[in-house]
Amino acid sequence: MTWCFLTPLLGVQMLPTSAHAFFFGGVTIKDEKEMGRKFDAMIRSSLPVVDDPEVKQYVMSLTDRLVRAMPKQPYAFNTSVILNNALNAFAVPGGYIYVFTGMIMNLDSEDELAGVMAHELAHVTQRHVASRLERAQFVTLGTLLLAVAGIAAGGSGGAVAVSAMSAGQAVMLNYSRLDENDADQIGLQYLVAAGYPPNGMADGFKVLRQKSMMNGSSVPAYLSTHPAIGDRINVLQSKIAAMSVRTRDRSLDNRRFKRVNTLLWARYGDEQAALQRFAKNDGLSAMGRGIVFNRLNRIPQAAAAFDTALAESPNDSLVLREAGVFHFRRGEMQCAESLLGKALRLDPQDYMAAFFYARMLDESGRTTDSFRHYEGVLRHVPYDAEVHEAYARSLGNAGKQFEAYIHLTYSVLYANKQKLTERYFAKTKSLAERTPDKRPFQRLETVYKERREFWEKQ
Repeated sequence: MTWCFLTPLLGVQMLPTSAHAFFFGGVTIKDEKEMGRKFDAMIRSSLPVVDDPEVKQYVMSLTDRLVRAMPKQPYAFNTSVILNNALNAFAVPGGYIYVFTGMIMNLDSEDELAGVMAHELAHVTQRHVASRLERAQFVTLGTLLLAVAGIAAGGSGGAVAVSAMSAGQAVMLNYSRLDENDADQIGLQYLVAAGYPPNGMADGFKVLRQKSMMNGSSVPAYLSTHPAIGDRINVLQSKIAAMSVRTRDRSLDNRRFKRVNTLLWARYGDEQAALQRFAKNDGLSAMGRGIVFNRLNRIPQAAAAFDTALAESPNDSLVLREAGVFHFRRGEMQCAESLLGKALRLDPQDYMAAFFYARMLDESGRTTDSFRHYEGVLRHVPYDAEVHEAYARSLGNAGKQFEAYIHLTYSVLYANKQKLTERYFAKTKSLAERTPDKRPFQRLETVYKERREFWEKQ
């Protein structure tokens, strides 16, 4: 399972071109929530979103920690990780935060990542996007989403969105210097209130500036809205210097960050650079080597690395899961069952382990035993096309044709395959006419109509 949705990048072509008249009287909180929800749906249908629970749950835990320390907000905050090597993160109205894998992979510690996220949360709570949209006089949801796409994407992606807009609107697509300074100051307050070392934000900005300079750019895209980044870092450092020694010298538990950083480098980083990072023989480093060697199809070395990882960390659920997935893909079902089963006993919330355990049961001829595992996974990732496809195949093998077509339709719908969706929906509809319980089809029909409306507006 890839645990991300791989489709073309966000662009003007996937934005609705018509919508109802919108907020002549200003952008309300309700407007922000509606825009954020629709924008998130577009992101998930247009960009690769990483849904590995080790990554997703970790990033959400940072968001939750920061939000708990903030004044009460009208938003239900949600953070997603986008598979992209850029040093980037962005926020949209309604409480939606997006962090690129490149950002996580190139930072050194949790407080630096938390500093970036606190900065983005401040953009939401201070309603920077909403206020700029109000001043720009956007009047339809379609043009509003187009504007947010430009704000969010930045760089070339933003240029694509800007090209469809007037020059007067285009000037609204970058945060002002005042907005950025405001997000720095408010974000620093959030970071400190959440119990993090305050240097996290300044140190994170320094790392991003250094990484960008190494790549031939003086200012990273993430920080380019205000080129005088040195001034911003200096202001942050002066604020931090005025804090108590006890606050400045807070300790940091960096273990979960290292786990996620290791997993992302192993799965998505440059193979040679990743192998240099994983030179040690601790469990996580050996696991990282195993994943990279498997990517390079160096199977004997991958097997040896996973053996080392299991010997060093026999009760680490992540190591057990990754080793179990490796052996499953090798067709070694008995070994996969043992490793994945133990991983699930240690971490019942690891729905990726549950997905591969379900597939292992299928491959071992225990199809009906796999159903509850697939259903459990879908409670966590209901929009994952690959899970729906695997479950549909399992249901079909068990002779459950109606249920199989339900999930097959979901699979192609969430994969944005319009023609296949229409074909499978028609087949599911005909099967529903002969099925006593029509509730599964009715739920599918609701989702199908929403997605069809979206397609028609492209």
